[in-house]
Amino acid sequence: MHYVLDFILMLPLLIVFCIESLVKLFIPKKKKSVAGEIVLITGAGHGIGRLTAYEFAKLKTKLVLWDINKSGIEETALKCRKLGAQAHPFVVDCSKRDQIYSAAKKVKEEVGNVSILVNNAGVVYTSDLFATQDAQIEKTFEVNVLAHFWTTKAFLPDMMKNNHGHIVTVASAAGHTVVPFLLAYCSSKFAAVGFHRALTDELAALGKHGVKTSCLCPNFINTGFIKNPSTNLGPTLEPEEVVENLMYGILTEKKMIFVPSSIKLLMAFEKILPERFLAVLKHRLNIKFDAVIGYKDK
Repeated sequence: MHYVLDFILMLPLLIVFCIESLVKLFIPKKKKSVAGEIVLITGAGHGIGRLTAYEFAKLKTKLVLWDINKSGIEETALKCRKLGAQAHPFVVDCSKRDQIYSAAKKVKEEVGNVSILVNNAGVVYTSDLFATQDAQIEKTFEVNVLAHFWTTKAFLPDMMKNNHGHIVTVASAAGHTVVPFLLAYCSSKFAAVGFHRALTDELAALGKHGVKTSCLCPNFINTGFIKNPSTNLGPTLEPEEVVENLMYGILTEKKMIFVPSSIKLLMAFEKILPERFLAVLKHRLNIKFDAVIGYKDK
């Protein structure tokens, strides 16, 4: 009875906040300036990371670029310099905690305190549980999840000290809903989404409201990591479209960035619709890609 009474007393607040959210949908959000900020992007040698670096370069930031691929990261840095930004490439294997901490120390000594951290590096293996090697499962979690902990532990203290900064988690729609033959990937992205949400609440609990968080959750992207993807949700996303949405989300301090936005509706359906109907719906979505199947039915 006590809980029912509490809920009734909170109803006016619920109504006010719902109206506020509805009104905000029609008010253009003001973009913040990031000029002069030190931005670190992991996995910046290709794909989403590279394009994100280019966009930050146009905004007069100082860039720190991490990737395991030396030629890729140097190519990204060269283009960023042509766009007018300072760019500092570092070869870092984000599956190695000691390399992350060592590189973070060098960044602080040679460049300065990072104020925007984009945890973008990721790996994916398209195979069922039995065809996914143990080392591949470990690598998936080391890069897609654990690296977020190590980079954040390295750079967040200075952000908290100044009560200013932004932690960006590049996750996936697969961090909210599951897909067969992406078992390790989905599991790691669920963890990445959980990392973002828990970090957001922890910063609020500590009163560090000046340190912002954002999480990117896109559908399939045409980056070549997943071969021949298709779904009735819509065409495979082009990297440029995803990065455009990511940058808008960062600059307007949006906490969860879904691309396309219709994914948000699918997430709501999963929470309220009957399980059998969801099974039919997922069948109609017809998600497909090339995958290795190791299970053999004897």
